[in-house]
Amino acid sequence: MKRTEKEQLVSELTDKIKGASAVYYTDFTGLNVKRMTELRRRLRRAGVEYVVIKNTLALRAVNDSGLVGERLRGPTGIVVGKDAVAAAKVLSDFAKENDKKPEVKGGMLDGRAIKPAQVQQLASLPSREQLLAELGAGLMSPMAAFAGAMNGLLYMFAGALDALKTQREGA
Repeated sequence: MKRTEKEQLVSELTDKIKGASAVYYTDFTGLNVKRMTELRRRLRRAGVEYVVIKNTLALRAVNDSGLVGERLRGPTGIVVGKDAVAAAKVLSDFAKENDKKPEVKGGMLDGRAIKPAQVQQLASLPSREQLLAELGAGLMSPMAAFAGAMNGLLYMFAGALDALKTQREGA
């Protein structure tokens, strides 16, 4: 590969990293072409990109984007995405199906280095929609209890009025 091509690859990856909230490093050893293609498809559906590039070029792109990257060893694939949880979930689910391949080496989340265990924790988080639904239910629960209590007071008041009416009619 010529120097200009390398510089172009580094600049493209730098731009992608600058626009991403999460960058994960993976070791794809043991995955054949078919599995790699499937992984790329799943990541693309989640709005995440998977890039395989030489470690020195990847480190240069990470450093050029303003982050401080860790030294990479061995074959490395870089997952670049705006949704950190979605990217972690796709990687985790795919690894469960394929004998823990690709293995997550680490990454960067909002400019900070994270470890593989933290990527797994991100993967175990519920989706954004589910978190918003739980928040809505949590906010709605006290209001529903208050409305139920007010409704009960109204029924008790109506019952008391009805009893007073029947008592006065009888007298």
